[in-house]
Amino acid sequence: MTRLFGTDGVRGQANGLLTAELALQLAQAAAMVLGHRSSDGRRPTAVIARDPRISGDFIAAAVEAGLASAGVDVYDAGVLPTPAAAFLVADLDADFGVMISASHNPAPDNGIKFLARGGKKLDDAVEDAIEAELNAPPRRPVGPDVGRIQRFADAEDRYVVHLLQSLPHRLDGLKVVLDCANGAASGCSPQVFSDAGADVVVIGADPDGNNINDGCGSTHLEMLQAAVLEHGADLGIAHDGDADRCLAVDHEGTVVDGDQIMAIMAVALNAAGRLKDSTLVATVMSNLGLKLALRDAGISLRETAVGDRYVLEGMRDGAFSLGGEQSGHVIFADHATTGDGVLTGLQLAAQVAMTGRSLKELSTIMTKLPQVLINVKGVDKSSVNSDDEVQRAVREAQNSLGETGRVLLRPSGTEPVVRVMVEAADMATAESIADRLADTVQRQLALEPA
Repeated sequence: MTRLFGTDGVRGQANGLLTAELALQLAQAAAMVLGHRSSDGRRPTAVIARDPRISGDFIAAAVEAGLASAGVDVYDAGVLPTPAAAFLVADLDADFGVMISASHNPAPDNGIKFLARGGKKLDDAVEDAIEAELNAPPRRPVGPDVGRIQRFADAEDRYVVHLLQSLPHRLDGLKVVLDCANGAASGCSPQVFSDAGADVVVIGADPDGNNINDGCGSTHLEMLQAAVLEHGADLGIAHDGDADRCLAVDHEGTVVDGDQIMAIMAVALNAAGRLKDSTLVATVMSNLGLKLALRDAGISLRETAVGDRYVLEGMRDGAFSLGGEQSGHVIFADHATTGDGVLTGLQLAAQVAMTGRSLKELSTIMTKLPQVLINVKGVDKSSVNSDDEVQRAVREAQNSLGETGRVLLRPSGTEPVVRVMVEAADMATAESIADRLADTVQRQLALEPA
């Protein structure tokens, strides 16, 4: 049977895979695994938040019904970012949390993600336990043991105060364009940037339930680039639908991606003595230019598999303070338990304000190497690391590049595809080597026709 939980909770088309019935059952199962009655007999508590997509209404109602029917007191925080939900679970000392969102996916999709005590992501074993409980009789308390549902009235204010307290420097004098992706940050991000002193221009902050991530946000930066130029802003910040990511645009409209943001922040935190063991944690897909920039700054890079959960694991293993992904999912462990796009944008803007240097100038700390990615389809991905001919081709390619480039072959987690990634000093070299490797993978690992 296919595992219900994916890399980031249970996600699929609302009323397709993700029905009200499944949402209620998942909530009841989660209550069995995560909701533990205290020694003094108090009911377990949970915080629930969602992004503004239209299906969030019925999914949230189903989740809240499932939790309350299983004896959990529910605090409904309304529309807020995923990292806000994580913060509020810890701030309220709740037993667990639920975020209803499909992040950067289009509006017809939605998802349910559970957060453990302290606002942390669940381990695979805990997700498996919840999934196993779907087939068990749910807990059905009666009378005073039934859970209550109440509005978490000051949820957004708590989160905003938390973000402002993280700032090393106010943003007075900066003009910032915010693209909120018509998503969960549409209310709180403009508020916190304004409270921090910035002159704020807001776009993509009129959610109607159907326009989340639609031509806006971190997956569609064109609107932000145009707005930054139109308003003569110092920088632009783009969130995704649930605001756990941040990408930026400098005053000339040039994109500053997650690798560049991490380079800027790693050097700044290291100079301030706040980068644990002078180490950044990032995935193997980060640009080689990041590693070279960190090396020149005396900072180590610890690499993990692709996915924010692996970044978090790598950070926990060494109690490291900063990590993230090229996509803009950046984790400041001193302030958050997960990636926080609003927090990242604030910290980045604070560096501009504090140093008096433009974002363009700050981003020159890292030179991005040209990167080519080819998806080779219809191949036996399980053999990519054991086929002698493929591995010989990889060694030859890496030897030809030396320290000026990098080769990575990675099997897809969901389909018969091998991803061939090559970085080199120039695009022509990267494309040439990537094409040769892709041809070798196709020739050696092609699946037999059915």
